[in-house]
Amino acid sequence: MQIKLSFLGAARNVTGSRYLLEIDHTRILVDCGLYQERNLTSRNWAPFPIPPGTIDAVLLTHAHLDHCGLIPKLVREGFQGKIYCTEATSEISQIILLDSAYLQEEDAAFKKRRHKRERRKSPFPEVPLYTVDDARAAISLFSPVKYGETVRVNELVKVTFREAGHVLGSSIIRVEVNHNGETRRLVFSGDVGRWDKPILRDPSVLHEVDYILVESTYGDRVHQPTADIPDHLAEIINSTHKMGGNIIIPSFALERSQEILYYMNQLLIEDRIPHLWVFLDSPMAIKITEVFKRHPELFDEEMSTLVRQNNSPFDFPNLIMTETADQSKAINHITGTVMIIAGSGMCTGGRIKHHLVSNITRKESTALFVGYQAIGTLGRQIVDGAKRIRILGQYYPVRARIEQIHGFSSHADRNELLKWLSNLQKAPRRVFVVHGEAESAQRFGKFLTKQTGWKVSVPDYEETVLLD
Repeated sequence: MQIKLSFLGAARNVTGSRYLLEIDHTRILVDCGLYQERNLTSRNWAPFPIPPGTIDAVLLTHAHLDHCGLIPKLVREGFQGKIYCTEATSEISQIILLDSAYLQEEDAAFKKRRHKRERRKSPFPEVPLYTVDDARAAISLFSPVKYGETVRVNELVKVTFREAGHVLGSSIIRVEVNHNGETRRLVFSGDVGRWDKPILRDPSVLHEVDYILVESTYGDRVHQPTADIPDHLAEIINSTHKMGGNIIIPSFALERSQEILYYMNQLLIEDRIPHLWVFLDSPMAIKITEVFKRHPELFDEEMSTLVRQNNSPFDFPNLIMTETADQSKAINHITGTVMIIAGSGMCTGGRIKHHLVSNITRKESTALFVGYQAIGTLGRQIVDGAKRIRILGQYYPVRARIEQIHGFSSHADRNELLKWLSNLQKAPRRVFVVHGEAESAQRFGKFLTKQTGWKVSVPDYEETVLLD
């Protein structure tokens, strides 16, 4: 029996998570994510390195776009197998993929019009990467499983999903290969969450692993303690309110938006901030919040207590869900300070761009970043101190206050990743460090080798290894 592992994405970069596992004639794809770094988006358009119709199954760790966002293209190009994931991941993926497909169609039409007007050509085809119909076809292949449930892909391979604590429904996936009395256990970390975070339970730990792929998004740093978040958030809100500006938060629709609401609810209950209007200006975040409400069994004890006491962070006074474009535009006519939470989290699209246009030149307003900003994104340009930025084809000077709260991260940091790995009862045969910028991945690999003495590799994009 031959086990072959190919790193087709999120190798020395953060997005585009995609790993191909080949066991003799069985082919399993773990994640199929969209590249979001500007310098790597051409990979989204490239043909898959193997015919999608030859893949037996897709295992999906969670519903973030950089993990699931290329599935509709995979299906359009021939994949017909099952897509295994948790029930919450299935529900959220449907929302995210349909939204992504709509944006692909809208963006292609907009660029075609603009490039025609400007008499220039795009480096990419002026067609959608995939369509709403492609997304619907992909959704029909989802096959939800429960945490701890073992799924047999075939007589050689069985798979178990364990709680990752990263976002609602997120999983650490264990693949067990049995052949001629021998067993090999491979673990795909997906994105590992953090301990003692609001809303979700802590990450599951594993004890026996032969090979493990571990993320390294924050593998070269230690996060700000989560206990500091309420104080930092309150200071930003109070000082911006005093100036008379708005608080604009680019936020991922999944988990980060809900966490912001959690902390806002806490600060309002404690009367530490003005009772300002809070707009969740993201149809996708609103729909995902409804999924949270449907899955209270996934909440940690603290969140469950809030819900039982009718203090849910998803229903507090002054929280306005703005679903339509007209409702979104009306926010700009409000005088006084408001908080606007809108997507996308890296400012690569969505309503946040329009709110930045209205506020980035105002010195009294604050743009607050609460999530990772990949290299090449508009969000990264802003947090790196750009004095002038391009939004929707126009240039704007950056006069607003720019703030970041790193403690919001739903990714484990260097020490938390080590804590998670330290539960292994014996050294794995090999650890592969993935899903991190090259420097972060390499630093974490060296740190892990020094701390454990294990055999650690940082694979290259499209590298293939044989597992013994």
